[in-house]
Formats: sequence, C-alpha cells, structure tokens
Amino acid sequence: MERLRYDIRLIYPSNMTIVSAEILAVIRNALEEDIGPGDVTTNSIVPPEATMQGQIIAKQEGVIAGLEVVRATYHLIDPQVNIHLQRADGSRVSYGEAVALISGRARSLLTAERTALNFLGRMSGIATLTRRFVEAVAGTCAVILDTRKTAPGLRRLDKWAVQLGGGRNHRMGLYDMILIKDNHIDFAGGLEEAVRRARAAQSGLLIEVEARTLDEVRTALSLGVERILLDNMSVEMLAEAVRLVNGRAQLEASGNITLENVRAVAETGVDFISVGALTHSAKVFDLSFEYLSPSG
Repeated sequence: MERLRYDIRLIYPSNMTIVSAEILAVIRNALEEDIGPGDVTTNSIVPPEATMQGQIIAKQEGVIAGLEVVRATYHLIDPQVNIHLQRADGSRVSYGEAVALISGRARSLLTAERTALNFLGRMSGIATLTRRFVEAVAGTCAVILDTRKTAPGLRRLDKWAVQLGGGRNHRMGLYDMILIKDNHIDFAGGLEEAVRRARAAQSGLLIEVEARTLDEVRTALSLGVERILLDNMSVEMLAEAVRLVNGRAQLEASGNITLENVRAVAETGVDFISVGALTHSAKVFDLSFEYLSPSG
C-alpha cells in the first residue's frame, strides 16, 4: 500500500478544493479495508502498463455530492490519474448523466472504483434527501439542520453532504456546543440545576436546552438560555411555544420530522428543524462506473 502515502496537497492545483486531513484519513482507511494486500482480480487480469478511460454515471435524479472525495480517493491510489469533473458538488443531476470522466492506469481506476462510488453514493443520497427537506420549507424562516445520528467514522463526510444539499450543520460533536437533554436534566434533578452547572463550567459555548413541555419552555426562558429544543411536540404545541417565546430565544423543533409534516412544522415559526433522517435514513444514490476505452 505504498501509494497511499502520497500527500494530496502536492497534486492539487491551487484553485481546486482540498479535502481535510481528517477526511483523507477516512479515505485511506476505506481503501486499505478494501484492498488489503492487493486487488488480486485486477492484478491478475490487467497488465501494469495498461491504461483506460471510464466515466461515473448517475442512475437517478438528485443532488450529486462527494465528487471531491472521489478525486481524492483516486489520487491516493495514483496521483497520475486524470479526473475531469463534469458536474459540481451540490448540483442537480439527471438519470444517465455523466458526472466525472476518469483516465489513467487501468489498475488504479479499477482498484479505487468501489471505494470512490461508496463515498459518492452515500454523500449524494444524503444531499438529495436534504435538498428535498430544504425545498419543502422554502419561504419560511426555518433552517434545516442535521444531527449527530451519523455513521461512525463518517461524520465529517455526512455533514459535508448535508451542506451540499442546502442544509446546515448542528453541533459537530459533544465538544462544540452545550446541549442539555432530558437525561442531563433528570440526572441533575431539574432544568435549573443543569443549566447552573453548565454555566459554572465557563466553557463560553452556546447553551441549548431540551424542553418536553410548555412549562419547561417557560423555565428555560426564565433562565435566559440562548436556544430551546422543542422535543417531539405537536404542531399546536410548537406554535404555542413560538408565541410564548416571542423571539427571546431561538427555537429548534426536533423529533419525528418527516417530509410529510416538515412544512407544517416550519410554518409554526420555529428557527430550526433538526432531522436525524438526513444522515441515518438517506437512501444511497445510484451510480455506476462505466468503461469507455482502453486508453485515455
């Protein structure tokens, strides 16, 4: 696996998106998982000097996301692979449309194919579903957010895909925002004590608290918290919470949000709607890599 030691920054033109070191590590792990000591099928059939050209084809309509990850995947295998992206990340594509033209050593193209398509399919599926939610609430003030319900090890990619689909990221992890949820509240003996302890830690981070009832919304307001998560409330309760808060805190609706009800939730006037399904239930986008010719 010597080829996986290349520094991707050395082969990227200055005007090209460079994926982060964290994402590169994820790609390396995926390649090593798939290739192991070597691609025995390709290496037994394809001569080392052979070249080829192929293209990635969208097999459905939707939003393409992860093309830069595809580029990085191929370049970690072989920096001399030539990749011409025919669509931009975050753009809509149609069934049968080519999104990337790839040429170079045939072994490199065939060995990296599945890993590249796995990333592209997952990210495009998330971006496509996200775009549907974003379009469903168009014209309201609500912003569609993701959650931490991501595939272990793939959070950066999952949340990048949400952005490409037009959504926004909630906290990245447990370290960049204080979100006091029901179990924290129950453990502390109440919302007031949980908030007191969080503020005593002096982290300087935004504090959001979960409210399960309108009484808890009132309590959160009295404590002056910045954001209130309205958990599994009916549309009627959400609308009442919006009237009660009257702009004194940001409101986030969460729990059992679907494409069928998200518009009604948004029309209550909440600021954010967090949707776990964006990353835990998105269907993988259908793509294929097709052989074009023996040389590029």
